Formats: sequence, structure tokens, C-alpha cells
Amino acid sequence: MARNDVIAWVESPLQLVGAAEWAAAHRTTVPVAGRLTAQMSATADELLERGARFGDMEPYLGIPFALLARHGHWLVGDGFSGQFRLAASVLRPHRVTFLDDGANAVAYADALLGRREYARPGVAERGLTTRLAPIAHVAVLRRAAARRAAFFTAFDLGAERRDALQDRGFGIRRHHFDWTRQSAPAAPALGGRIVLGSAQPVDGRMTLDDYVAWVTDASAPGPAVYLPHRRETPAQLAAVAGIPGLAIRRTDLPVELVLAGAQGALDVRTLASSTTTTLPLVLDGTGSTVRVGSGPVRVGGAA
Repeated sequence: MARNDVIAWVESPLQLVGAAEWAAAHRTTVPVAGRLTAQMSATADELLERGARFGDMEPYLGIPFALLARHGHWLVGDGFSGQFRLAASVLRPHRVTFLDDGANAVAYADALLGRREYARPGVAERGLTTRLAPIAHVAVLRRAAARRAAFFTAFDLGAERRDALQDRGFGIRRHHFDWTRQSAPAAPALGGRIVLGSAQPVDGRMTLDDYVAWVTDASAPGPAVYLPHRRETPAQLAAVAGIPGLAIRRTDLPVELVLAGAQGALDVRTLASSTTTTLPLVLDGTGSTVRVGSGPVRVGGAA
């Protein structure tokens, strides 16, 4: 194992975008171990087409132990992952950098600081995953103490949290999707109103009837384009398809990639999710508005 030979171990399209941003920011080529799903394959193909600095692309199911064992520096998308806990406990990487796994970046930072339990928010953990939590926690903190752990994130961790992490040895680098915006072709003509699909009904956080009511309100007055979430069910899509003036456009890509090349102002409607942080950065300079529920979020680059 080369102590600082890097590999990106990613499980979702947003994590893969984060790996592309890290590679561009560090001007280095990064091999990728990516979870084998249709959405991951589509995102990888799109990023490579745009010139992402990726080396060998290795799809996998489960934990890619052989690949991880050959690399000392892991770019990890999900610090709460039970698979990460197991791999880190067994293989003990020399260095680890945490990319974004949606809005969990803040929760994971708080877990490392001991301000909340080392568990994914809203998930009742049990079994081996729970038993490995303290082992993974200590392993990460030891690497931080040796200045070998970092966050590479689009999320604002806040000055107090950032200072506390740095006091423990963590490196903190924030990005604003610079490479994503610079490499983007012109966005497809989607019209001015965009409604982003959500997995909240799938996750039991919202009834389907309430969700359809929200989409109906968000798309009015039409016309509007609906970009489905990658985890929406056929039943949810069928319910949305009946809304007058709403056109469904499937892309199989993260919305950050779809909208990065926007040429004019967009009115984007979304429920609370990581997009309320990512899209204002991606759409900076376009005059766009991102509205969560009924409230706007400032579009701009940041800190």
C-alpha cells in the first residue's frame, strides 16, 4: 500500500461529483471504486465526457477490499456507512478525506466532535454496524490528530464547528462546484420553472397525497418541468404525471450536473434536501432562485 496513493470510494452520484471536484482542485488523477448502479454508471459516463480527472473506474458490490488495500488515502463519500466502518477498522487507511453525502456532512462533523451519536440521522442502527461505530470513530480521530483526516465539502460547517474540527487536526476545504460549472455544456432547454422530485414519500416522511399537492402548487402557474429523484417509485411518478402543465424529464443524472450549464435565470422549487445548498452554488451568477417549499434561498457563491 502506497501511503498517500489516493482512491475515491463512492456510493452515490453526488459523491462521485465530489470526487471529480476533489481531483480538479488537487490537479491529480483519481481512480474510482464506485457502487454498481445504473445512476452511478450514467453519472460516471457524463463526468468522463466532461473531462473529469478519473483514472481506472472499478464498479463493485459490497466493500472493494482489494482496491482499498492498495491505496493509503481514501476519499470517502459516507462516513456513517457501515461498510466504511468495517473497512476502516480492518484495513486502517493512512489518510482519509470525507466528501459530501448530502446534508449529512454537518451531522457527521458533529458525530466526530462527540456532539451527537455516531449514527446516520433518523436511522435506528443495530448489530455489527453499531458495534463498529466506536472503533471507526477512534480510527478517524487518530488520523486527524496526525493531520491525516480532512473534509472536502460544499456545505458550510459554520465557524465554530470548523474551528473545533481544526483544533482536533482535521483539514477543512470548502468547494463551490467550480469544476462542475466550468466543464458544463449548455443546459438543455427546460423552461423557466423547474420542480425537483423528492424521495420523501418513499422514505415515509410525507404522504403521497401531500406530495402531489406540493408539486401541484410548486408547478403553478405552468408550464413547468419535473426532474424526478433517482429513488422515486413508478406509483409516485404516475401520480405526478397527472398534474396539468407539468412535463416529466428523466435524466438519470444529479440535478447539479443537469443545471450547471444554465444560460439564464431559473425558478427552481424543491423540498428540503442537500440541493438547497448545492444548487445555489451551481447556479451562482445566473440570476436564478431556489425555493424550498414556499421560501427562497439565496443563490450565490459564498464563503
